Amino acid sequence: MARIAYRRITVGSLQIFYREAGRATGPTILLLHGFPTASHMFRDLMSRLADRFRLIAPDLPGFGQSAMPTDGLFQYTFEDLAWTMERFTEALKLERFAIYAFDYGAPVGLRMALNHPERITAIISQNGNAYDEGLSAGWNSMKDYWSHPTAGYRRSLRAAFTPEATRNQYMQGVGDPSLVSPDGTTLDDFYLARHGAHQVQICLFTDYGTNVALYPKFQEYFRLHQPPLLAVWGKNDPYFLPAGAEAFRRDLPNADVRLYDTGHFALETHCEEIAKAISDFLNRELRTGSSIAPSATPI
Repeated sequence: MARIAYRRITVGSLQIFYREAGRATGPTILLLHGFPTASHMFRDLMSRLADRFRLIAPDLPGFGQSAMPTDGLFQYTFEDLAWTMERFTEALKLERFAIYAFDYGAPVGLRMALNHPERITAIISQNGNAYDEGLSAGWNSMKDYWSHPTAGYRRSLRAAFTPEATRNQYMQGVGDPSLVSPDGTTLDDFYLARHGAHQVQICLFTDYGTNVALYPKFQEYFRLHQPPLLAVWGKNDPYFLPAGAEAFRRDLPNADVRLYDTGHFALETHCEEIAKAISDFLNRELRTGSSIAPSATPI
């Protein structure tokens, strides 16, 4: 088993917690988690890739062990999350890196790519959507809310923060529930139960529409820069449909798209298969001459 280090670094006024594993001189992968989880979702994946790559998995502000200010000095928008992650990579002197983008991690990582395309060596999208056709019908009420926000609907969003809702996110579309460890849902529920956490998440739910509005910009980035992309997708995801994974090929003809018979949290049931797909994908890019090697000495 690979050794994983647990570190903290101050970015601006925020303390950011992150996990690090792997070869210090290996190609770097920045692992960006989604809702309602944190970097612990990558615990098994990091062990499986650490023999060849350098893995860095931060907790986003308001998630996990990172700071969760509720004094109004930090704005919980996806633009601010991306800005913080940019400063995080700069603090670690990461000049070039691949991104693993899951759920919320996708709009965060793709905003980073828009701002600094020269830094992104490759993209691994695990149920990280960037196309309208990837949005299920379950998003329709949220689209209405983004267009005409109401206090009543805003209050109703708290239903997404219950233990039952967390468990549903992990279990929907999973063929064998016994493969899903209860540790992930239990830890997510603990973080969601902290004072102020619901308000943080409501702010991000409310701001999510800005990500959908950026889909054309994300797609333009794909067409212009042609980053190597691997999509590893739980095909039974009730939130982000397989069509969102297939759509990458429209702008990235060489995209490698792989669908797995599982749900939203695909790593919980298919970590071994996804780790192999990532290793094969990045090793192939190295062999074909793509520049995914590190360009800075880790601190």
